[in-house]
Amino acid sequence: MNVRRFIYRVLKFAMNISTLLMIYKGLMVVTRSEHPIAVVLREGMEPALYNGDLLFLTNYQEDPIRTGEIIVFKLEGKEIPNVSRVIKVHERQNGTSKFLTKGDNNQVDDRGLYPPGQLWLTRKDVVGRAKGYVPYVGMVTILLNDYPKLKYPALVGLYFLIRRLCKYWASFILHFIPLDVDFDLN
Repeated sequence: MNVRRFIYRVLKFAMNISTLLMIYKGLMVVTRSEHPIAVVLREGMEPALYNGDLLFLTNYQEDPIRTGEIIVFKLEGKEIPNVSRVIKVHERQNGTSKFLTKGDNNQVDDRGLYPPGQLWLTRKDVVGRAKGYVPYVGMVTILLNDYPKLKYPALVGLYFLIRRLCKYWASFILHFIPLDVDFDLN
């Protein structure tokens, strides 16, 4: 393989990765959520959500959180966000609200997860609210976290998958462009 072809492939791969990052950043803007997607990591929300389900989140501040909604929250000092259902909401006169959460599969509320002295969640703790999900797609993330040695083969597989998808989409798009069209730029 010559150097020119190698550089072309590296640049194409970098372009594909940057496109994925731009899509993710675009989702952050549209959903107003720091993390527009999340993976369910524990069994606390069964039977509504299972371990490995991929959640799509929104975090519109003007839309109040209501009892019964599934939210993802991240607590100060904790690295991993939690997925739970809102079971109580306390709205104040000034428009702020506090709420209590509980996993559907848990016997007690989530106060044991909150930092010492904190009895309620506030809006600043919320990463987003679940608006949809895809079952078991997040299992890949769980496997990569549990078995770090799988990351490198997964990256190689992702490279070939992206490469294949780019070839597919290019042939698909070119199929619909008429070849007899004269593009006049004047």
